[in-house]
Amino acid sequence: MKLTFRWYGDNDPVTLDHIRQIPTMSGIVSAVYDVPAGEVWSEESIAALKKKANDKGLEFEVVESVPVPEDIKLGNEKAPQLIANYCENVRRLGKTGVKCICYNFMPVFDWLRSELEHQQPDGANALAYDDQTVLEMNPLTCELSLPGWDESYSKEELKALLETYKAMGEEQLWENLKVFLQAVIPVAEEVGVKMAIHPDDPPWGMFGLPRIITCEENLERFLKIVDSPANGLTFCTGSLGASVDNDLPAMIRRFGNRIHFAHLRNIKHTGTRQFEEVGHPTSCGSLDMYEIVKALVESGFDGYVRPDHGRMIWGEKGRYGYGLYDRALGATYIAGLFEAVERGRE
Repeated sequence: MKLTFRWYGDNDPVTLDHIRQIPTMSGIVSAVYDVPAGEVWSEESIAALKKKANDKGLEFEVVESVPVPEDIKLGNEKAPQLIANYCENVRRLGKTGVKCICYNFMPVFDWLRSELEHQQPDGANALAYDDQTVLEMNPLTCELSLPGWDESYSKEELKALLETYKAMGEEQLWENLKVFLQAVIPVAEEVGVKMAIHPDDPPWGMFGLPRIITCEENLERFLKIVDSPANGLTFCTGSLGASVDNDLPAMIRRFGNRIHFAHLRNIKHTGTRQFEEVGHPTSCGSLDMYEIVKALVESGFDGYVRPDHGRMIWGEKGRYGYGLYDRALGATYIAGLFEAVERGRE
């Protein structure tokens, strides 16, 4: 596997110099952030991003993400041109040496939490989710904001989107995903790129929005839409692990050859559809990180891994979930787990 680290570009408080100092770190996971969703990234922007990483001794082989515009998810009249633009981005990234593209098909909102600075007993703060709190939230008026959210919608546009998705339902979202995959995956095959869909986070519906990349049954359905090695998964333990019904090691063993990217982090279940993010080690939360890594290794996983959301520790302030210190600790823990499991198999 290759250990990587999410980097949000020049405005990220975490610098490339910080990232390069994390032991066993091979490269960054990043994107072109100054182009609206649906437009084509310039070859110059992609090359410049790669050069910045390479100049610091880091690879740039994973993009997270090339956003899928809402019009594609809705399957409206704008979708064909936007899918064509998406395919062009895949071509350009493959030409530049990108090997894996992480993306999601979550309507309107990316990952959602109800609390951004949940205080923990040791003085750290972390992201947390309580379903009852979310059920009482009004997305048209709440001020919660998270990395990855598209905040460009007016309240009127957001209201219209929510109403359209409610009327559309899950089966139509599946159909629109099928149209997207049937166009994009052949292009990915052509240029040697592995597409890796990210599960919905958390893996259940909210605000009346359909969510479909949520569980073992749905992952199997997704992979069968276009049965190609280029059509694969980002296996996010924090997202899928939020549901107590998901057996993560079993899912990894079932889909291992189609997992191209792994987001590894731990969470602690604190109630029904209620959890908080914790330190990466198994003892900190509810997920058995050793068994997860063991399942990856035994499945022959040789893709990319990154430590996912971290707590804010040691007084750090920064992008929620994406500080330096706790993710760096997580990276070294993950590297140690892989070394122990791999050497044990030898």
